[in-house]
Amino acid sequence: MTMHQIGPATTPVPHVGDSPGVGRGGRPFGVHFRMAGWKALIVIVALPATLLVTQLGLYLLAGLVESGDPFAPELTPLKLLAANISTGLTALLALALVGWFAKVPWRVVFSAPRIFDRRRLVTYFLGSLAIVGLVMGAVGVTAAEQVGWTGLSITGTTAGLLIVMLLSTPMQTVGEEIMFRGVLLPAAGSWFRSAKPAFLTGLILSSATFALLHGSSDPLLFAYYLFFSVCTAVMGLLTRGLEAAIAFHTANNLLTTTLNAVLSGGGAVAVDRSEGSTGGFALLLPAAGSLAALVMVGIRERSRRRAGTHR
Repeated sequence: MTMHQIGPATTPVPHVGDSPGVGRGGRPFGVHFRMAGWKALIVIVALPATLLVTQLGLYLLAGLVESGDPFAPELTPLKLLAANISTGLTALLALALVGWFAKVPWRVVFSAPRIFDRRRLVTYFLGSLAIVGLVMGAVGVTAAEQVGWTGLSITGTTAGLLIVMLLSTPMQTVGEEIMFRGVLLPAAGSWFRSAKPAFLTGLILSSATFALLHGSSDPLLFAYYLFFSVCTAVMGLLTRGLEAAIAFHTANNLLTTTLNAVLSGGGAVAVDRSEGSTGGFALLLPAAGSLAALVMVGIRERSRRRAGTHR
């Protein structure tokens, strides 16, 4: 398969007010740039492998430094930092591979054909905070024990988790959106010239990889991660960029980590993704939150199109 760049000279560039999600060359955002098939395969293999290796190495090092037991199942401040840094490093590799293999500027990973919209980012972040806040409130009322919320307590460990979260969680959420929705999805889609099979293939592969790399053996938790990834990918399709997905992902992780930290009894946050660990019902609420965020994005983008401001 030959390598294609965005907007070749023979292809007219549509106006930014055209059909939702349509990028240059008539392909929707998410499959708006292409690379040779073998290069796409390298990207699909290299990014998850890099994330696994760097995360495992830094995670084990953090465990040795903090407790001497690198396999302890608790999430400590250093382990949280290790996980977030490894994601950021892998995202940098993803951007480099796109520039090298697809011969496009790295900015197209974030949005195309329009430029990155900070106002969109802020708007969707505030809306996502409201949605996730309502969801977490419902979880606290109906399923606090199932998610391990044992009691409010602020200790040195809690403070450490909160500081690390505020400083590094945005790097982690942006990094995951770059990798899974910004790079892996279009890399898999490069195997198809037609936009629909390209997007569907990329959606399936990137979402499955996202769920697998979260390391859950619980079918319901795996399904939740899969659903979360699909929702954020469709947000990118609707908005022609990653702003909405980044905003929702960041709001979700910031609020969830904050509550897990302050309601864990003052200790490290227990991490249990084994089969049966979720209790089932507790995951329905976050899944509903993901769907609500997607609906919010869809309504907002439709309103922007009607007003002629879909840029």
